[in-house]
Amino acid sequence: MERVLCESPLYAAYVLVLATGLRRGEVLGLRWQDVDLDNAEMTIAWQLQRFRDQLHHRETKTEASDAVLPLIDVCITALKERQEDQQRCRETAGAEWVENGLVFTTRTGRPVEPRNFNRSFAKAIQHAQVRSIPVHATRKRCASLLVALDVHARIAMQILRHSQIAVTMNIYSEVSSEATRKALRQLGEQLF
Repeated sequence: MERVLCESPLYAAYVLVLATGLRRGEVLGLRWQDVDLDNAEMTIAWQLQRFRDQLHHRETKTEASDAVLPLIDVCITALKERQEDQQRCRETAGAEWVENGLVFTTRTGRPVEPRNFNRSFAKAIQHAQVRSIPVHATRKRCASLLVALDVHARIAMQILRHSQIAVTMNIYSEVSSEATRKALRQLGEQLF
C-alpha cells in the first residue's frame, strides 16, 4: 500500500528529530534553501517558535546552534518524499497555498504550529506502538544512542550542537548499567 504523505506531512520531521537530535523549533524552521540533498547535508540556522501569540521564524539563539549537518540515507529519503508530497499539496491547494520556503508546512503551506507538532508526534508514536516519549526528549534519546554506539563526546557535541562540552558530558555521564559492567570487566581484565 502506497503511503500518502499528504495525510502525514510531518513524517520527515519525525525522522530528523530522532536521527539528528534537532530541536522542535529547528525542524519546524528548516527551509528548503538550507537543505542540500545532492550533497547530503543541511544547514541549521533558523527556528520557528510561538512567542506572545505569534509564530516567529528567526535565527537560532546561539552561534553554537548553527551548523551544517550531514544527512544519512533515511533522512535523505524522507526529505525527498516530503519534497514530492509538498508539491502535490501545493497543486491541490492551488490559490490557497502560502509559499514560505519551509520544509514542513500544513497542507496549504502555512507554518506548522509547534503544539500541533507535539500532538502529531504523540499520535505517530501511539500508532507505531512504541514507548511514548515527548518531542523534547528525542534530543536526549539521540544523545543516549550516540553514547550506546560509543561515539566520542566531541562528535556528539557537534551533532547535537551544544555550546559547551560540559552539557554533552552531563548527558554522557548517564551511562547504562550494562556499559558500566562492561567497563568494569575490561578494567578487571587489565588489572588481573
